[in-house]
Order: sequence, then C-alpha cells, then structure tokens
Amino acid sequence: MKTTLTEASLSGVREALRQANAGLERAYPGDSTQRQPVHVVYGGAHLFRAETARKLGGIALNTLKEYAPDAPVLAHGLGLPQRGRFAQRVYARVVAKLEREPVEDLRIDFEDGYGHRSDAEEDGHAVSAAEELARGLALELLPPFIGVRVKSFTEELFDRATRTLDLFLTTLLERTGGKLPPGFVVTLPKVSLPEQVAALARVLEVLETRHGLSTGAVGIELMVETPQSLFDQQGRLHLPTLVAASAGRCTSVHLGIYDYTAALGVSAHAQTMLHPTCDFLRDLAQVSLAGTGIRLADGATNVMPVPPHKAKPDEPLLPTERRENLEAIHRVWQLSYRHIRHSLERGWYQGWDLHPAQLPVRYAAVYAFFLEGLDAASRRLRAFMEKAAQATLVGDVFDDAATGQGLLNFFLRGLSCGALTEDEVLAAGLTLEELRSRSFRDIVASRRGRAAAG
Repeated sequence: MKTTLTEASLSGVREALRQANAGLERAYPGDSTQRQPVHVVYGGAHLFRAETARKLGGIALNTLKEYAPDAPVLAHGLGLPQRGRFAQRVYARVVAKLEREPVEDLRIDFEDGYGHRSDAEEDGHAVSAAEELARGLALELLPPFIGVRVKSFTEELFDRATRTLDLFLTTLLERTGGKLPPGFVVTLPKVSLPEQVAALARVLEVLETRHGLSTGAVGIELMVETPQSLFDQQGRLHLPTLVAASAGRCTSVHLGIYDYTAALGVSAHAQTMLHPTCDFLRDLAQVSLAGTGIRLADGATNVMPVPPHKAKPDEPLLPTERRENLEAIHRVWQLSYRHIRHSLERGWYQGWDLHPAQLPVRYAAVYAFFLEGLDAASRRLRAFMEKAAQATLVGDVFDDAATGQGLLNFFLRGLSCGALTEDEVLAAGLTLEELRSRSFRDIVASRRGRAAAG
C-alpha cells in the first residue's frame, strides 16, 4: 500500500513525543506501592514517651471493652451490618489490632498539640522527646511510621521551628549513632509558599550532611491548612508546586480541616469534616496529586469520646451515670464513624486521630469498609488476572496496569492494616510471591515470563 509518511519524516516528531511521554511517566508514576497507614495520631511533644504507642493501645482496648464489650454492642453503637457474622469478624479484628499494633503512625507535635511555650521549655522538650524516641527505637517500641511536626515557617516562627528541629534531630542522631526510625518524616504545617518547603528541604540537607546521612534520608510531609496552599496568586494550582519544592522529599500531604474552614470564615459551630468546603479541598488535592505517588491523609473528628461522668475512689458510678457515659461515647463514635466512612468512600484511606478512645472506631470503620468490598474486589481481580493471562498467552499487550494496580492496592491496604487476612487476599487469585511484589506490572511481567518459558 502507498503511504506518505516515512521514518525520516517522523523522526523529529517521534523523538519529541518520546521525551514528552517519558516526562509524563516520571511525573505521574502512579500510586505508591509502599504501605500507607490508615491513621496518624498527633500528640504533644511534652507528653511523648518511648512507650506512648503501647500506652495508647492499652487505653483504646480498655475503652472498647468498657463501652462495647462484644460485637453486638459495637454493631448497635456504630450501625454496623449484623448479617451473618459480619459484626463478629469486624470486632475480633479490631481487638487483635489493638493488642498487636494499636498505633500505625505517630506524630510528635510541637505545633497545635503543643502550644506556645517559653524557648527554654521547648528546647528542653525537643531534647527529651528525641531521647525518648531513641529509647523507643532501641527497645522496638515504636509504631511502624513516626515523625515530628514543627511550627510553621512563617517569619514569626521560622527561628523557633528550625531550632526545635535542630535540637531534636541532633539529639536523636547522637543517641542512636546516626540511625533514624524507618520512614521518619518532618511535618511542615500551614504551608502557603514553595519557598517555605524549599527552606525545610535545605535545612534537612544541612543536617543530613553534618550527621553523615544520605541526602533525602529525612522525608517531608506537608499540611494543607490554608486556601493559599491550593492556588497561587495568579490562580494556578499550587499543590504540585509546593510538592516539587521539596526536591523529591515529600511523601505525603495531610489536610488540616479546621484551620482551613476557619480561614474561609466558617463559624466554629459549623466546622465539621462533612462541610461542603472540605469536600472541595479533598477533590482539589486528589486532582492535583493523583498519580504522583504522594499519599493523602484526611483530617480528624475534633469531638473527643470522653465520658461525662468519672468514678471517684470508693464511689462507683450510679446506673444512670453509666448509661449516660455509654450513650455519650456511642454518640461520638457514631460521628467519627460517619466521618471516616465519608473519607474512605471518597478515596481517602488515612486520617487523623487525636485521642486513644478514637482508635476502636477508626479500625472498626476501616475494617467494615474493606470487608464489605472484599467479595466484589476478589471477583474483579480474578477476572482481571485472567484477562492479563490471556493477553500474555496470545502475545497481546495488556496495558491497563493502572486498574490492576488499583485492585491490588485494595488488598495490600486491607492486609497491611489487619482488615483482611492473608487467606482472603490469596483467594483473589494471587500467589504470596506476587502479593509481596506489590506491583501489578511485575505480576504481569512474571506471568508473561512463565508463559513464554512454558
């Protein structure tokens, strides 16, 4: 057949397109295959101890046993489905999680959870918190993810924030012989300018160099709490620019719902996780960072599950007081459950927790979400793997890896947080080796290699 285009005439176009496609792939590598925690607990730095995560777990478990001693009570309190043994499965896994790994991610907080104290006080707490972190690392008491939140890099607070960070990291690295906890991050709150992020990246680079760490050893986590985080002065999307200013250090972006809504003029009594402005914030953050590998975390329910009546020594609570305590805890748990479910259904798999009594409902909501979707996700992944195998056998290119990775991530998330068992995940048609690869592309490539060898 007669054609007009030749290889020579297309060479310039082809090379320009190749470079553009390669650039797009570098900028949007897809969702991270690394584990993402389902929550982050923020606690004041002055309160942090090596045993903090274990202590929080004990309080959470005792709270669950007191206010939801069995599955039917928890199901009634949260509105969980009670068909079959669904509530029992959720309850048993929540208990096991609180016993085994009650806190997945913890932030040692020198900002809102710490407040403004004298310089001498903050200096002392920066050193003592670092010493406790070093002790926790040595005794293997730390949660799988941990970090520190400093104050914002405004003109007023920059000197204080960098001094705290310097004291903290210098003390930590001296006590550990230059070792950091795995995945350690520094959280920068109220980010509004790329220069603030770049400044933190440069400060960390100096500290890493002085302490013999590799460049980029300390990750950066950005907190979106201001409207200026979303758009720059020219009205352009700002989040990609803020992330880029981290020089590759940014691993995640967390939302600060209440500072954000306050900045928009929302009255305090109307500030809630379900406010329409918060959904706009979530959508914009997702659109801005989808496919970049940056992990996203939603905000927190700011109503704490605290009983109104407390027992005194040798003076037990009256039956009416116990009932009022139960009703109060369940009301707040129901509110948290609605908030967490709302986030999960919108694709936000991590959120904040501020009190140990929030942990039971965090895991109950997450586990119910994954267990409800298990059967459908298993059918979809099995069918997807069959299509991939057929394409491999006939030599076709199977290029819908993003959908496959999305399905795989459902199982990886559910397994890592304790919502799903290994047997439930493997029943979707994967092998244990394939699951550990955490990459759908690798799974397809491995099956293609086996098919070719056979």
